Amino acid sequence: MQIKEFTFGPFQENTFILFDSTKECVIVDPGCFSASEQQALKNFISEEGLTVKYLLNTHCHVDHVAGNKFVFDTYGLKPIIHKDDLIILNNQELVSKTYGLPCEVSPQPESFINEGDQIKFGKTVLDIFHTPGHAPGHVVFYHKETSSLINGDVLFKGSIGRTDLTLGNHEQLLNSIRTKLFTLPEDTVVYCGHGPYTTIGVEKRTNPFLN
Repeated sequence: MQIKEFTFGPFQENTFILFDSTKECVIVDPGCFSASEQQALKNFISEEGLTVKYLLNTHCHVDHVAGNKFVFDTYGLKPIIHKDDLIILNNQELVSKTYGLPCEVSPQPESFINEGDQIKFGKTVLDIFHTPGHAPGHVVFYHKETSSLINGDVLFKGSIGRTDLTLGNHEQLLNSIRTKLFTLPEDTVVYCGHGPYTTIGVEKRTNPFLN
């Protein structure tokens, strides 16, 4: 599996395209607000000759779903989310107005995913962990073969996700990290929803919020 990262929007959100040798791919957390960002996403997919199989959201805060409608309009795909984040998705327009941001309202989910489910495309299998705390329906996607974790806003390099937003829960977030993420191999590369990547081992040893 290969990973292409884009950084989009006023929140500098990281959007990921995951693909393999079969040329099938998934889009995770499209945060593209502008036409130029949308075009950058589309251009990469076209230039690589990729077929988009799924639209995945780790969670449904506005910066992670801003491009959902664009992906739906372009590729005909509705988002796949955890059911506990539907309430967040349905508040997208109101929250966008609060921040003074443009909003292309996301379509309703294609389906819901749960702890222990898998997403399969091409030769790739992603394991799903439910990691609430930053958002009630937050999930992460783990690729065992490459020790890669698409982690959304749970864990950051030297930090953790915010829990002061609506339906956030600090103790729940810490528990998600300790009981789900920190059980993964220490060489697991953690691709974050904002900022640089890190590894499980580094965060176990140095993250001030967890030591």
